[in-house]
Amino acid sequence: MNPSRPLPARFELPAPVGEFLGRLPAWPGSALFVVALNLALARQLPGELGQALRDRRLRIQVRDARLSFDFAWTGSSFAPRAAADAPDLTISAGAGDFLALARREQDPDTLFFSRRLAMEGDTELGLRVKNALDAMELPVFDPRQFRPPSPRAVLARLGRSFGSR
Repeated sequence: MNPSRPLPARFELPAPVGEFLGRLPAWPGSALFVVALNLALARQLPGELGQALRDRRLRIQVRDARLSFDFAWTGSSFAPRAAADAPDLTISAGAGDFLALARREQDPDTLFFSRRLAMEGDTELGLRVKNALDAMELPVFDPRQFRPPSPRAVLARLGRSFGSR
């Protein structure tokens, strides 16, 4: 990640996609989101940060997707929570900016100062979260790993499995 690199053109989900996603119920999305958080972060979460997060209501808001994920740290894992009127900390950005953060293509400070990433509520807690995430050795998220194999790859795999009999 190069913080001096200029920001790329902003990617935003098309409005009709955001309208559709915004109509989905929030609970299943939060439940799926915490599964990913637990797989990626729970074992590596520093004890000091875990104590600061314990039972605090957090929200990740994806502006252009019109989605919010509400959750809390229970002391051993993240757990989904029903939407709160005023979570302790809300971090919001567009889908493209969250993806750029996960892929380590942009740093949060650059996005924050360009007003593409926002924190509301307990900003001291938000800074502790940001600093802890910066210090952690996390794998770079690559959405291509979820792409289905090409028909050619499927046929080649089938050919290898039948050929080995």
